[in-house]
Amino acid sequence: MNRIEQLKNFLKENPKDNFLRHSLALEYIKMGDDLKARILFEEILANSPDYVGSYYHLAKLLERLEQTPLAIEWYEKGMLAAKNANDQHTYNELQSAYEDLID
Repeated sequence: MNRIEQLKNFLKENPKDNFLRHSLALEYIKMGDDLKARILFEEILANSPDYVGSYYHLAKLLERLEQTPLAIEWYEKGMLAAKNANDQHTYNELQSAYEDLID
């Protein structure tokens, strides 16, 4: 059983588990299925805007797809969420990627 199948099986038992959903999205990226990854990241953040780890990966994905305005928007949302969560490490990562993109 591959990693994607394992994660899907775990999600059957815990369909709202953001860690599992985030992990599945990362696996989709590895497989080159950016659309499935994007959908998962957007669902996670729509339902759990405080799940700060997904902002970076979604914005990076959008950046790679040359959807720069959307990537900037997600970096900004992520920085705000990280600031609200007092997660300085994630804030710094988002800010660095954001500044690299807008420069």
